[in-house]
Amino acid sequence: MSRIGGKNFDVNLGDLLVHVENCTLDVTDNTAVAQSRGVPNGHVDGDVSASGEMEFDTSNFNLLIEAARSAGSFRELEPFDVVFFAKAGDEELRVEAFACKLRVSSLLSVDQKGGEKSKHKVPFDVTSPDFIRINGVPYLAAAEIEGLS
Repeated sequence: MSRIGGKNFDVNLGDLLVHVENCTLDVTDNTAVAQSRGVPNGHVDGDVSASGEMEFDTSNFNLLIEAARSAGSFRELEPFDVVFFAKAGDEELRVEAFACKLRVSSLLSVDQKGGEKSKHKVPFDVTSPDFIRINGVPYLAAAEIEGLS
């Protein structure tokens, strides 16, 4: 039986299909245990955030450079919706992160010995109240984002 692995993922930044060398997407959910007189008594919803990092080879980083050129600069790039999709056999995983603001962190890492492709790291933050969907299921409840736009 085939299982999903890193090689199965396609990544779309808006309309741009890219291949990543490595990628992370982390959710921080500060939901906490409520206490009454120091004893657990339910929970309280906390704030949420999500961020990650993509690592591109130079060929795929050049696709991002062209998008930045069209926007006028890297900082003028509008946030992208990012879709991570993988399918292997009967397994499928689709993770959507909305309005991801990209920045460049590790522009160059040169090793004179060679033996490895040049890589470029691009961290991102999720900036939309639509936040994250996992296989179409929203992370946040509709009531949490009601009235936000």
